[in-house]
Amino acid sequence: MIDLHTHSLFSDGELVPAEHLRRVEILGYQAIAITDHADSSNLDWIIPRIVRVAEDLNRYAKTRLLPGIELTHVPPEMIAELAGEARRLGAKVVVAHGETVVEPVRPGTNLASLNADIDVLAHPGFITREEAELAARRGIFLELSGRKGHSLTNGHVARMAEAAGALLSVDADAHGPGDFLTAAMAETVARGAGLSAERYQRLREDMAAFVRRISV
Repeated sequence: MIDLHTHSLFSDGELVPAEHLRRVEILGYQAIAITDHADSSNLDWIIPRIVRVAEDLNRYAKTRLLPGIELTHVPPEMIAELAGEARRLGAKVVVAHGETVVEPVRPGTNLASLNADIDVLAHPGFITREEAELAARRGIFLELSGRKGHSLTNGHVARMAEAAGALLSVDADAHGPGDFLTAAMAETVARGAGLSAERYQRLREDMAAFVRRISV
């Protein structure tokens, strides 16, 4: 199990990173990213703290904690700049808050995000085929979300990703202890979006390869 999109109390989550990590360690996770919500007001406050606690906890935990950030409701014109700043601050996983159908995300956010230095486009709503093809060319994961509301377009996202040959991830977008996905539920999210068992296994392998690459 790997999850590239979760939240701690550094934004609107419930847990300190140590408990956050311990909860998923018990579930058998290989790695988890804490990607708290950020814009230009708090990016430089959150990332160094997650970097520090990841360095501390990774000495002792079986599950690897990946320091990250989610650029959230940022004007499309600012996304590339803030993604670059996130990298300079030490974020290993940069998530962009995509055009979910349940929030008033500005049109153009998906496209601007896919042209920036991000790793995951979260809950991208009714992403277009052209945008999915851009994600494929740039090696960016399109997220199948385990979160209520955001998950409404998972089937569409999966179809666009499959047509374009784009990477897919399954992420919980967890905010509290009850949100973390079990292995069975993660597979249910993927299969419910239309993926075969074989395709889901390839998704897991792609996520594992990404974690290995950023962990060296």
